[in-house]
Amino acid sequence: MSRRILKINELLKRQLGQLFLKEVEFPKDALVTITRVETSSDLRVAIVSVSVMPSSASKIVQRILKSCIYNLQQQINKRLRMRPTPKIIFQKEKEVGEAAKIEELIEKIKIGKD
Repeated sequence: MSRRILKINELLKRQLGQLFLKEVEFPKDALVTITRVETSSDLRVAIVSVSVMPSSASKIVQRILKSCIYNLQQQINKRLRMRPTPKIIFQKEKEVGEAAKIEELIEKIKIGKD
């Protein structure tokens, strides 16, 4: 991956994080984290992986993000001085859920040994 794409990924991650704090109303009990951004080599698409804790709030958060994607995209277009500005696509982070399951199993093993 080129150095420019890595910088764009970090810039998008930072800008979207700020927008999440200011513009988006998530449920009070949900912790929403942008885990990574993967921009295509032609800079047309950016896939944003979002982690939600607890996982039970994941569907609600996905709906919220889907409903405000237009506003978020407009804000990113204004903030970034680049062309083309990548189209943002949100996806649920899969690896975090798997990691949570592994940690849960490890905790069960620890409890069983005590």
